[in-house]
Parts: sequence; C-alpha cells; structure tokens
Amino acid sequence: MTTLTCFAPAKLNLFLHVVGRRPDGYHLLQTVFRLLDFSDELHFTLRDDGLIKLSSSAMEVPEEQNLCVRAAKRLQAMSGVGLGVDIALVKKIPMGGGLGGGSSDAATTLMALNSLWNLNWSKEALLELGLQLGADVPVFIFGQNAFAEGIGEKLSAVKLPAAWYLVIVPPVHVSTAEIFSSKELTRNTIPIKIPPFSIWQGHNDLEPVVCRLYSEVAVRLEWLKQLKNTTIAAMSGSGSCVFAEFATEQAAYEACNLMPDDMTGFVARGLDYHPMYASVK
Repeated sequence: MTTLTCFAPAKLNLFLHVVGRRPDGYHLLQTVFRLLDFSDELHFTLRDDGLIKLSSSAMEVPEEQNLCVRAAKRLQAMSGVGLGVDIALVKKIPMGGGLGGGSSDAATTLMALNSLWNLNWSKEALLELGLQLGADVPVFIFGQNAFAEGIGEKLSAVKLPAAWYLVIVPPVHVSTAEIFSSKELTRNTIPIKIPPFSIWQGHNDLEPVVCRLYSEVAVRLEWLKQLKNTTIAAMSGSGSCVFAEFATEQAAYEACNLMPDDMTGFVARGLDYHPMYASVK
C-alpha cells in the first residue's frame, strides 16, 4: 500500500461546561462531542526519502505549523521510521469555527500513517501522542461520540440518538485563547455525572462571552433559537459556528432553506463512529 484517501470529520460540542481551572492555567471542562459526516479530505502518498510535504486547498497557516505536518513529524520521530509522506489536504471544515477541523486532520494523519508506515501502534499510544498536539485531537482517534472531562482528554463513549444538524458559519474567526482568558468567563459550573445526564439540559459557558464580543455570532444564534422542531440550538466549542439539532433530515433542510441571504451554512448528519474507527485497535 502506497496511497490512502481518508476523511477527517467535523465535531460539535453539544454542550460545554467550564467547571474549574488547573494551577497551570488549563481549564477543566465537561462536554459531549458529536461527530459529523461533514469532513475534510486527505490524500496520503508514501515517500521513501523521509520527507513530509503538504499541499492544501487552504494554506492559511505556514506549512510547519499545520497540524497535519506536526502530527506526521511527531509520529515519525517517536516511531523512528525512515519513511516520509506527501499529504494533500482538501479543506471543507471552516477554520476558527469550533468544529475541530485542524484537530481532526491531525488525528486522521496519525491513523493513516500508522497504517501507511506499518507501525501498528495501539489506539492508546496514538491517543497519548494526539494529546501532545492538542486537547481536541484525542476524541477523533477515540472515534466515537464521547463525554469528555479534564481538559478534554478523559473520554467516555456515549450513545446519541440519530440527528441532523444545521450549522451556520459566521464570517468571523474567534480566538480560543481570547475567549478562555476573558474575565467575563464563568468557570464554576457544577460538574455533572455520567450517567445519568441530559445533553439537552447543558449549555455552553463560552457562548455569552463570544456573543458579547462578536455580534455576528449572536445574531445567528438568536435566529436558530427561534426555529421550530429543534432539540438544541447552541454554539460549538469556542465558536464561531452555531448549530441547531433536528430529528430528521427533512426538518434540517427545511430550516436551511429559511436562512436569510446574508447567512451561510450546511446540513450534516450526526455520526456514531469516525470513518477510520476500525483501522486502529
């Protein structure tokens, strides 16, 4: 095998509670991650010269800072493999939207190269490496919808009902660091226990801060909340994307067709498993 084509799905945070802060400054969270069938596409071609090269449809960050490249180089260094790879990244997931695109790309790179380079690393080993790259990377390697605690790395699989989502993409990039450092951020939400809990009783502690700073997010979220037949209307992660959940595909597309002309978004189905779930044991 010398080539692989893989998909890196987006995620939503169905709720996101900030329950405390560690002495090192990292925030303690509780959240539910939902995987979506809206994905970036990655093409991997084996190289025998040890070089790692990236081409992308959206080179918004320098190549050496791209999470795909960082993931490949970290795996290469830690495994001692002498092989390299050409990575072609086709971006669909918006950057700075709270949908986990960069983290998902990194996780898919680790899983793909684990196969392409014949490393046979365990899922636990890849999870540990993924966490070094970012707090959202492990959930994509975990490969299932998950309840997450800690800084997002303590994962427990959860079964979620079939659902469709209308995701609206505001024309702004939200800085995660800016939101988490805000003096207005509530950091004392009472922790919930799993089980039992209800995702429909949760909220996003970052949402009020983002909406105060970015009117574009606030306007779109308010529009979603007035829709009928929604079970959740919320912001994902630290934004900027907002979403509404529907029980059926038809209801999601009916809502999408009602979007004002100055709003853009997409409809996606909730997944139970990552497309590469079975590739890592």
